Amino acid sequence: MIDERATTAAKRAAGYKAADLVKNRMVIGLGTGSTVFFAMERLQERIRAGLTIKGVPTSFQAEFRARNYGIPLTTLDEYPVLDCAIDGADQVDPHFRLIKGRGAAHTREKCVAAAARQFLVVVDTSKMTPRLNAPVPIEVLPFAVTPVMAELTSMGGMPMVREGAKKDGPVISDNGNYIIDCGFGIIDNPEELESSLAQITGVIESGLFTRFTDKTLVIVGEKKKCKVLKSRDIVA
Repeated sequence: MIDERATTAAKRAAGYKAADLVKNRMVIGLGTGSTVFFAMERLQERIRAGLTIKGVPTSFQAEFRARNYGIPLTTLDEYPVLDCAIDGADQVDPHFRLIKGRGAAHTREKCVAAAARQFLVVVDTSKMTPRLNAPVPIEVLPFAVTPVMAELTSMGGMPMVREGAKKDGPVISDNGNYIIDCGFGIIDNPEELESSLAQITGVIESGLFTRFTDKTLVIVGEKKKCKVLKSRDIVA
């Protein structure tokens, strides 16, 4: 049975730790999801104490939340290089390769991660896994969804268009596209799969993040503390 209070405490610990790593006058990426929102909560406290920063949100939800927390916002047009980005993940393997996209914001999140000098990934212990095996979210042009699904099936995947939880029909991303969740079982070569998905005509971006491991810091929240793992640490 999942202990929701312990999970929330772990997320808060990770988010607060990431926020405390932010330095004055940084421009930072702000990911989407509950753990990042705890980082925003802590950033609000630090801004009230005198911290000066600007944030680039990765979704409408992140933008709304950041505004509510009083975090000044900017864009990649104004700052194409960011000091760091804070984001969550659905799965993290021992080499810091990620699956992201449960919130359907992975395309913008990948743009922000690519622009950042350092990528701070905040998770609780349940997100750490020996091997990536979760369904991979894939953002797809609606016009091409049927041929894309056929191509994914030919690759051995099991694609399914994501349906809205509180609306009829498919989930629509902030970019106006569909999200396909595609199961591949255990992913033996995440880099190769990410590259293969990127080559499918009609695919905008996948939720596999394999190119940022050298600049990634994983902050794993626990109930009363958190662990900070440097790039390519092996996780037991």
